[in-house]
Amino acid sequence: MTNGERYHLQIKVEHGYLDGTMLVPKTAVPGVLFVHGWGGNQEQYLERARQAAAIGCVCLTFDLTGHARTQSEQQTVTRETNLADLIAAYDTLAAHPLTDRDSIAVIGSSYGGYLAAILTELRPVRWLGLRVPALYLDEGWTTPKRALHVEHDLVAYRKRIVPATENRALRAAARFSGDVLLVESEHDQIVPHTVIASYLQAFLSAHSLTYRVIDGADHGLSDDGSQRAYTALFVNWLGEMVAGLRAGNTGAAPDRAKAF
Repeated sequence: MTNGERYHLQIKVEHGYLDGTMLVPKTAVPGVLFVHGWGGNQEQYLERARQAAAIGCVCLTFDLTGHARTQSEQQTVTRETNLADLIAAYDTLAAHPLTDRDSIAVIGSSYGGYLAAILTELRPVRWLGLRVPALYLDEGWTTPKRALHVEHDLVAYRKRIVPATENRALRAAARFSGDVLLVESEHDQIVPHTVIASYLQAFLSAHSLTYRVIDGADHGLSDDGSQRAYTALFVNWLGEMVAGLRAGNTGAAPDRAKAF
């Protein structure tokens, strides 16, 4: 292939492979990894990936196990498996010859945002974009993800402020020292404001924190206006981060453990 193209690839994992799509710009630049939410797929991020590639980023979208081609596994897939999926996708992006390994952004929505926060403890992440990131109790890590909604009272859990010490994703957020974009939906019935407040409270060590609320939006951004608003927020923020890097901000990504 030549630079400036999009191509499909397979990401090897223990139980088989994940479907992914790589978008590559014309020069060696930062990498952006997109993580869809529960019940979603990589198609939801392709347009944003195209826009990120246009401002000079190597972009990777992919389908988590239990989605798209592997939909049949949705009843049994666990958070452990999906986190391993995310690590495999990150390593694929980092291994691309055009990717600056010190300048990788991870962008996640809902369940994908929750996993993205945890990833920051396992791999170097410079920029972290979270849209309506979910929260789950630490218990039952290897329990099928769908069963968590039956075994845990997630509605009650998400209605209270959760201290960072009590949740794996929030502990990772508390230790994250890169730049953060945190986006809330005004009328979110799944991830209420208290969850966003828990993340806001946790990100005390972040180099910068950009927090925005999309007026009138629901959890899934079901109307076109909300979709456009989020895309604009994301592209503007990423553009600012990339411009800062090119202007001479050459600090390396926060160091993180290299093994899962």
